[in-house]
Amino acid sequence: MDLRRLRAFVAVFETGNMTAAAERCFVTQPSLSSAIKQLEQELGTELFIRHKRGVDLTDSAHQLYPLARQVLAQAEQLPKLFQSRQRRLKLGVANFHDISPSQLAGFLRRAQQAEPRLELSLMDHDAPGWDARITLDVFKRPQDLFLPLWEEDYRLCVPNDHALAEQESVSIAQLDDYPFIECAACEAHQQTLSLLASAGFSVDLVAKATHKTQVRHLVEAGVGISFLPSGVLEGSRVLKAVPLAAPRMFRRIGLCVEADRADSEALSALLAVARQG
Repeated sequence: MDLRRLRAFVAVFETGNMTAAAERCFVTQPSLSSAIKQLEQELGTELFIRHKRGVDLTDSAHQLYPLARQVLAQAEQLPKLFQSRQRRLKLGVANFHDISPSQLAGFLRRAQQAEPRLELSLMDHDAPGWDARITLDVFKRPQDLFLPLWEEDYRLCVPNDHALAEQESVSIAQLDDYPFIECAACEAHQQTLSLLASAGFSVDLVAKATHKTQVRHLVEAGVGISFLPSGVLEGSRVLKAVPLAAPRMFRRIGLCVEADRADSEALSALLAVARQG
């Protein structure tokens, strides 16, 4: 189907006159008449009854008109569609270290599927120039929006062959005098150590680490035991995570953006995915 013939048909239908329709289409009247005849032959029906004063519309013309308008409108949208796809939406995303790899990958996958034009650049959590951060709620600033994505519970982390590995849960008392690895910046560790101290139990601090992944490596090496969020334990074959019989300890991870930049096209797309959960 030649779109030029459809445009000629629509012009004649709307003007009711071959001369006016030819002017609208920027063609000569004979060219327009030829296009209409070719369309009629292609469809096998008469569209217009021609006379000196203009044309009369047939029933076939009335049937064809709305469909022709729809086809032409869709054809006009095609270049815009591909132009839109070619324009990339660049976005720098800083992510907190030591969070669940599967959860992070899942969120980024959903974002890419929801908006294929996104061009993501991942960077370190504290790197300058980020547009959005996937981080802990404790790092939210007053000027930020924070949308929760997932939570990670803290578990006692021990080697598979450890004496506590087969326990369904462990109490604070059972941790007395076990070699413990501390992550100094971790609130859960400080809370646990405070619980042990207030209960009158001693803690044998045998090692310290800056990041939770480092703590995991030390536990895997058999240096001691520790508490780690579930996301850090993903993929380990030599560690066992045991719940603590105490008030829940967890951390919340979410998408963090500056509120006054949240209406940009790229960030709006990312925020929409975060709101879907």
